[in-house]
Amino acid sequence: MTSAIERLLKHEAAGGVALMAAALLALIVANSGFAGLYNDVLAAKLSITIDGEGLSKPLILWINDGLMAVFFFLIGLELKREILEGKLKNPRDVALPGIAAIGGMAVPAIIFAAINWNSPETLPGWAIPAATDIAFALGLLALVGSRAPTSLKVFLLTLAILDDLGAILIIAVFYTAHLKVTYLLLALVPLAAMGWLNARGTHRVSPILMLGIVLWVLVLKSGIHATLAGVLTAFFIPLKDRWGRSPLHSLEHGLDPWVAFFIVPVFAFANAGVSFSGMSINAITSPVTVGIVAGLVLGKQMGVMGATWLVVKTGIAKLPHGANWAHIYGLSALAGIGFTMSLFIGGLSYTDPLLMNEVRLGVLVASAISAVIGYAVLMAVSRKDEEDEEEVEPALAE
Repeated sequence: MTSAIERLLKHEAAGGVALMAAALLALIVANSGFAGLYNDVLAAKLSITIDGEGLSKPLILWINDGLMAVFFFLIGLELKREILEGKLKNPRDVALPGIAAIGGMAVPAIIFAAINWNSPETLPGWAIPAATDIAFALGLLALVGSRAPTSLKVFLLTLAILDDLGAILIIAVFYTAHLKVTYLLLALVPLAAMGWLNARGTHRVSPILMLGIVLWVLVLKSGIHATLAGVLTAFFIPLKDRWGRSPLHSLEHGLDPWVAFFIVPVFAFANAGVSFSGMSINAITSPVTVGIVAGLVLGKQMGVMGATWLVVKTGIAKLPHGANWAHIYGLSALAGIGFTMSLFIGGLSYTDPLLMNEVRLGVLVASAISAVIGYAVLMAVSRKDEEDEEEVEPALAE
C-alpha cells in the first residue's frame, strides 16, 4: 500500500492532478453554503508584530506573498541547476524553446492589450495570459506517456522554465509599487552575507534560508514584490559544497513534493474560487475574460507555433528529435494552461473583487480549453504514429 502511494506521488502527472483537485474544490466551496466562511477565512488578518512594528495582512496575501515565495524559491533552484549543468547550459539548446517562449509571452500579451486598450482600468492585466503553468502542462504531457517523444518533454520543460523567468522579470519591472530605497539598501546586507556563504561552498543551507527570510521582509517593505526574494535566495544556494556534495540538489529534491502537493494546491484553493452567484453574461463577455481566453488559447498557440516555425525555417535550430509539427502544435496548446502564474499576476494587476472574479473565470476556461486541445492533439498524433509503425513492420518483414 505504501509503495503504491509512493509510486503515485512520484508520477509526473501527480502534481497537476493535485492542482486540478484543489481548483475544483475551490469552485465547489465558493458556490456552496460555505462560500461566506471561505471568503471570511481568506480575508482574516494575520499579524506578526514587535512593539507595534511588523506585518499585518489578510490570509490570502500571506499565501500569495509568503507561500508563493517558496514556490519561486524552487523555481530559482531549478533555474540555477539548469543554467549550470542542465538544459540551459548550452546556448544552442536554448535557442528554439527560448524564442518560442518569447513568442508565447508576447503574442498573448498583445492580444489582451488590444482587447483592453480603451479600458485603463483593465489594461494593467496585460501580462496575465503571458504565463504557462509548468505542473499542469507537464502533468498532461505525462498522461500522453511514452507515446510522445522524450525530446518534446525537454522542449516543454525548457520553454516553461524560460516562461517563468520571463514572468519573474515582468513582475519585477511592471508590478512594483512605490519603491522605498532605504529598505532596498538594507536588503543588500543579507544579499552580501548569502553571497559570502555561497562563495565559501557552505554545506549548511539553514543560515542562507534565515537570511532569505530577512531578505523577504525587506523586499516586501521596499515595494518590490516579495516573491522575488525567493528567486534571489535560491541563486545563493551552492550547487557544490567544499566536499563535492550538492546542497542545491538535496534542497530541491526535498522541497519539490511540498510545493507540488501543498503550496501550489493551497494557492489554487485560495485563488480559484470563482463565484457564479449573480454572474451575468457581462462577466463572460467582459474585456478581461475575453482577453485572457483569447490570449491563452489563441495567443499561446500563435506565439509558440509561429516562433518555432520561424526559427526552424530560418535554419537557426531544428525541431526536437522525433517530433513533428503536429507535436509542436499540441505542445503550443498545452502552453496555454496559464493557471498558477496567470492567477498570481491577476492578483497583482487588480484589487477589485469583480475584476478578480473575471480573471479567475477567464483563466479557468482558457486553461481547460488549452488542456483539452493539447491533450487531444498529442494523443491523436501518437495513435497515428503507432498505426504507421504497425503498417511499416509487416512491410519490412516481407
